[in-house]
Amino acid sequence: MKQWKFLGTTAFVALVAGNAALAEVTPQEVWDNWKSLAESYGQTITVEDEAEDGDALVVTGVEITSATEGAEADATLSIDELTFTDNGDGSVDVTLSETSTLAIRAAGEEGKADTLTTLDIVTPGLVITASGEASETRYDYEGPTVSVKLAGVEGPDADTPKDLKAEVNLTALAGNYLVAGETDKTITSSMSAEGIAMVLFGTNPEDGSKIDAKVNLAGLSGQSTSKMVGDMAEMAAALKAGTSIQGDMAYQSASIEMAVTEAEGETKINATNAGGNLAFAMDAAKLSYGGTAKDASFTISGAQIPVPQVNLAYKEGAFNFVMPVSKSDTPAEFAFLTKIVDLTISDEIWAMLDPTAQLPRDPMTVILDTKGTAKLSVDLMDEAAMAALGQGAPGELHSLDINALQVKLAGADITGQGALTFDNTDLTTYGGMPAPTGKVDLKATGLNGLLDKLMAMGLVPEDQMMGARMMLGMFAKVVEGEPDTMTSSLEFKDKHFFANGMQLQ
Repeated sequence: MKQWKFLGTTAFVALVAGNAALAEVTPQEVWDNWKSLAESYGQTITVEDEAEDGDALVVTGVEITSATEGAEADATLSIDELTFTDNGDGSVDVTLSETSTLAIRAAGEEGKADTLTTLDIVTPGLVITASGEASETRYDYEGPTVSVKLAGVEGPDADTPKDLKAEVNLTALAGNYLVAGETDKTITSSMSAEGIAMVLFGTNPEDGSKIDAKVNLAGLSGQSTSKMVGDMAEMAAALKAGTSIQGDMAYQSASIEMAVTEAEGETKINATNAGGNLAFAMDAAKLSYGGTAKDASFTISGAQIPVPQVNLAYKEGAFNFVMPVSKSDTPAEFAFLTKIVDLTISDEIWAMLDPTAQLPRDPMTVILDTKGTAKLSVDLMDEAAMAALGQGAPGELHSLDINALQVKLAGADITGQGALTFDNTDLTTYGGMPAPTGKVDLKATGLNGLLDKLMAMGLVPEDQMMGARMMLGMFAKVVEGEPDTMTSSLEFKDKHFFANGMQLQ
């Protein structure tokens, strides 16, 4: 899609390091390759002057501009000076001015002026060393600090706070890239950073409210592998041609401190965890995104909260989804995972929900882990095809496996697993849903005890509880010899629905 070309330009480190990676052996060849690659992505480069200075090529007044189709937005990176220095050993060092500027323009609505956002990018001591051959080039980069700071926002609707501060700061950044190929390129990379700190502070000029937020991550490391084929601005076509991207980022700890001050008072939010990761991948077959976190805790306090402080914590959290992205004649795999293990909440919240302490306050767990297959009728990355689809479904569901299901809270524990396939030629048996075939097995412990407590607390009226127990009796059977334990086998077979062998449809 067209946004990929634009967003690729605004990624400063990728722009500088990625282009420099195409270096051959001389400064001029490095610069020529940089310009050639930028132009292949539809970017425009202008310079004020190019001059040799001993073993170095010095380029001044550099501006690199990229725009979306239709010119709804553009971004211009301005670098006062770039220096390409021949090290005499087949490698070239690339250094740049300590401060560069990225100006992002968004076209205004009809009759209104454009909005211009300006960022200062500060890279003291950043050095990129390119080496190797044109067909397979490695470059290493290292910088004590890299900072991105909001310099200003101008436009008809831009009412920027006078005290606004927005910054992102990386410390002890280091990494390397290996670029192979001349036309279609494969890029493998790794990076590390001591930490990243993000700051946001400002006063809303309309109502005087204030925000003061700090986010810190420590011990960052990451890797990625990308194969770029064709025009990345046309993502659907590029994926079909063989483009693929995958990468992951891990961190050792994270913390958030945020205070929001309004007329009603101040609200504070603090959160920490003991590390986690994020992973991303995309190719012609699928798009995937997931992450984990461990030993997380949250505290919230404020004048609008009816208790002094809310505390939440969990031992493990995770999410993941995998989905097909391209039209296909055969079903493709998808997956979905959400997990939170041993969630605890503060006694103040329990006291509001259960003032007589009838419910067990054990840690809670929710896990849903599924996978399946689906067949798409359109390319999800094709904007025109998706628009033409309107409200219609983009494909068909063919199978669904429940690898794990668990809901544990207030003394009850429900677990399950199963597998289903779907007949997309039969949309009448189950009212528009493709007819399923397969079985889902469930087990519940402590459920009757929980229902008794809910009725005793007055949360569920007795007549409604009777209906709920009758319904439960239709779908579940008691396990003899195991206190308050029930199982249920739900089966779809021959266009009929069975619960524990009894036909219900």
